[in-house]
Amino acid sequence: MDKVSYVGNADVNAIDDLYKRYKQDPESVDIGWQKFFEGFEFAQTNYEEGGEIPENVHKEFKVLNLINGYRNRGHLFTKTNPVRERRKYSPTLDLENFGLSDADLDTVFQSGEECGIGPATLRDIIKDLEETYCQSIGIEYTYIRDPQRLQWFRNQIELTNRPTYNKEQKIEIYNKLNKAAGFESFLGKKFVGQKRFSIEGGESLIPALDALIQRGGDLGVEYFVMGMAHRGRLNTLTNIFEKAPRDILAEFEGKEFDSEDYDGDFDGDVKYHQGYTSEITTPNGHKVGLTLSPNPSHLEAVDPVVQGIARAKIDHIYKDEKKVCPVMIHGDAAVAGQGVVYEVVQMAGLDGYRAGGTVHIIVNNQVGFTTNYLDARTSTYCTDVAKTTLSPVFHVNGDDVEAVVQAVQMAMAYRQEFNRDIFIDLLCYRKYGHNEGDEPKFTQPNLYNIIAKHPNPKKIYFDQLEKEGVLNKEEAKKLEDEYNEFLENEFEESRKNEKAVLWEFLPHQWKGFRRSKRSDFEESPATGVSKDKLLDLGKKLSSLPDGKKYFRKISKIFKERLAGIEGNKLDWGAAEMLAYASLLDEGKSVRISGQDVERGTFSHRHAVVKTEDTEEEIVPLTNLGQKDAQFHIYNSLLSEYAVLGFEYGYSLATPECLTIWEAQFGDFFNGAQIMIDQFITAGEDKWSVQSGLMMLLPHGYEGQGAEHSSGRMERFLQQCADTNIQVANTSTPANHFHLVRRQLTREFRKPLVVFSPKMLLRYPAAVSTLDDLANGGFQEVLDDTSAKVDQVDTLVFCSGKFYYEMKEEAENRGVTSMAFIRLEQLYPFPQKQVDAVLKKYKNAKTNIWAQEEPANMGAWSYMAMNSNLQLKGVTRPASAATAEGSKKLHERRLKQLFDNLFEHAQVTAK
Repeated sequence: MDKVSYVGNADVNAIDDLYKRYKQDPESVDIGWQKFFEGFEFAQTNYEEGGEIPENVHKEFKVLNLINGYRNRGHLFTKTNPVRERRKYSPTLDLENFGLSDADLDTVFQSGEECGIGPATLRDIIKDLEETYCQSIGIEYTYIRDPQRLQWFRNQIELTNRPTYNKEQKIEIYNKLNKAAGFESFLGKKFVGQKRFSIEGGESLIPALDALIQRGGDLGVEYFVMGMAHRGRLNTLTNIFEKAPRDILAEFEGKEFDSEDYDGDFDGDVKYHQGYTSEITTPNGHKVGLTLSPNPSHLEAVDPVVQGIARAKIDHIYKDEKKVCPVMIHGDAAVAGQGVVYEVVQMAGLDGYRAGGTVHIIVNNQVGFTTNYLDARTSTYCTDVAKTTLSPVFHVNGDDVEAVVQAVQMAMAYRQEFNRDIFIDLLCYRKYGHNEGDEPKFTQPNLYNIIAKHPNPKKIYFDQLEKEGVLNKEEAKKLEDEYNEFLENEFEESRKNEKAVLWEFLPHQWKGFRRSKRSDFEESPATGVSKDKLLDLGKKLSSLPDGKKYFRKISKIFKERLAGIEGNKLDWGAAEMLAYASLLDEGKSVRISGQDVERGTFSHRHAVVKTEDTEEEIVPLTNLGQKDAQFHIYNSLLSEYAVLGFEYGYSLATPECLTIWEAQFGDFFNGAQIMIDQFITAGEDKWSVQSGLMMLLPHGYEGQGAEHSSGRMERFLQQCADTNIQVANTSTPANHFHLVRRQLTREFRKPLVVFSPKMLLRYPAAVSTLDDLANGGFQEVLDDTSAKVDQVDTLVFCSGKFYYEMKEEAENRGVTSMAFIRLEQLYPFPQKQVDAVLKKYKNAKTNIWAQEEPANMGAWSYMAMNSNLQLKGVTRPASAATAEGSKKLHERRLKQLFDNLFEHAQVTAK
């Protein structure tokens, strides 16, 4: 039986249950409670002999309540705010609130065993509790429901001697503070008024990160993946990641980036958004990899990206969660205000997204841009989101750098012990306004009057070390002068370069890949797979293990899939699964996630099958005999923003893995619009990062309403430039097969947006043969093979499933003068293939773009800009909503759309 001692974290009435366990087996409770109950029984014996229970026994329980009060609420009464008075909370921890008084202070209580100091006077018990819970560190952890983790915390903060640092360690901490302060001071003098988003007021972040990496290295971490916003980023890059200051200083000069590898200009991004990858050696000799993810000014948007990078490292390189540690550095207003934080926190323990626990550090400067914290949240703390997953929280005074280091080291130990999230709320302040040109006294006059007079953490720590005899003024001045001289030399070097250095992100993973050129998109490479191989793979992925009980419909689906493959008539699901199987067979991994992707929203994929009786999971794509390739597919939490960000991050770290995010319906991607605008479509041009992420957005007008019709093609096409992404709307299983395989075939990577079908998943005309999969590659344009070339006077360009509807309607109306040309790839625009079509149909006098979407949506505006085609548009009327909610209205508008189209064919509309 496990020993337990968690009564101090629960209702004191539970002591009776604990006492019963003690009566059955004294060894089942910890030693402190054994001693307590021995004393209690002794008191009972005396009572039976003397007829009166000692008052002290009643008060033992009151002392236990007091101890419990400090554990639960001590964090409310700490000295953690360096520049403001803390808000007042009641009831306080005063004795009278627990039925005790000053008269009890010198009474010895057995309850002292519970907080680790043994029998002690109430005065000493309170002193110990004050030192543990109410000084520079406040701790929230008693809501944790796991006794093992509770006991671990108790052992760390109550039963273990508080750490002390020797002279060498103290000087090391001071030197990090010296560099943090010195770097900001140097920038302030050299680049007066320029934005740098300094860490001044929160300089203890730098020794905190240094301690985190050192402690992590000692505990087995080999790689840290970090994400942070702009504040303190430049300081972190130079003093933690060891990026040469000369390269940062060159960016202050506003120089263009060196972009020789680019086919055209490279736009780049501001200096405090850049990413970086390095390897450092800790003082104890551990080599540790460090990556700081690039990010935009959209605060917290980088959080899921960091998680994705970390998970990719775990899956494909380190194979162990304890070797890779994500670190998120938040702002206080952002961590409380941005919903993606909650989404990411909820991902932390899920099989598809866990990364072994994240260390969250909040640089709490108590002001969000100009907003006071009282206007920024309802919760007591900015970190209260941590409680949703019962993650512990440290609140630490940023002016007490040793307390900061202590909290960070404990947090790192907790993460390595339990592989769970932990939060550190670093209470500090912001010396200047939101940026160095901002005036904070407009909105915070009282606070900034205090800050103006407040010594910085470096000065506070020096005064402490001087008093302790660890460091004198001359020694401190020498450290300061040496670092300043180093920065001056770096500054001189920075002025010699004409251009700023463009640093590669995650260079080891991207070795062997090159940048794309415009000519790369003129024609797709061959991606066919031999028929024998396809048949072999098809049989494997369409067969379920014998001897298990399957749902009747599942058995039928798999039999039909196998029959279709063997009968040379492949539907969409079969072709898609064969694409994945063929990649896996070639040693290339595949990862898919999104809402309901295992089955597929429209029940076409069935990549995961569950037995009917035991719900055992069968994943046919993991039974192909592949050795190194991994296939992972996960139904996601009900999130678009965080999940898409996670998969984007995953793709950054795994160029040899096909990473796919599928929306439940294409319309729902707009919940992740920030990830698309700031990362996916612009990331390469801003930060020189490549991504092969594939997005599947089910799209098509079928009378299902405004939220189940449109993947908002127009939004993606509007953002297309500089061959930044690929946009496709495939219409045959074979072309989709080749498109999927193309993603991992070329020597570069590019995000791919696919407007995947719903109707075509089971449409009789949308089938392909094994020959279609075995030969050639992706076809950017599909000609109308049934058109009579000499009779065609009108070319109808279109994309996706609307082709089939128009083609059938044309046959019903007897139209033979039109050829229906499918643009399977909309961007990069396949001009070469379109020109070949135009050349073929010499009698064509009219070119039309036909789409099922309204005029202000879909691809019409994009296509209309192509002056070579001189297109006429046939669309639904412009609309505020993407689609109508009535099935009958849908049918009426579709008929009108056909009527408008076939007027150009000089055929009477029916």
